[in-house]
Amino acid sequence: MAYVLVLPEFGLVADPMIGVVTSAGESLAPVLEKVAVLEATSDDLVNMLSGEGNFLASFPNREHGLAIAGSITSFWYGLAIGLFIAGIIAFQLIKVG
Repeated sequence: MAYVLVLPEFGLVADPMIGVVTSAGESLAPVLEKVAVLEATSDDLVNMLSGEGNFLASFPNREHGLAIAGSITSFWYGLAIGLFIAGIIAFQLIKVG
């Protein structure tokens, strides 16, 4: 029975009759290490979206830094958009009057 090479650098082959990807006498340790890195990165992204937790590469005791940074950023964006809308309204009032 023939196998289809999936990732030759890691020794992964696919059995077309069964539909299973397996190792052809090679170790799956490099693939599992890369999957562990991807899982840690995805957990870091989820923690970043919730505003709680800690970055993988951040210093300890900085768990709520994202929430504080997000609120400050939202404040400045709101101020900028509010002043822009107020400027448009002011120019319309000057044009009419």
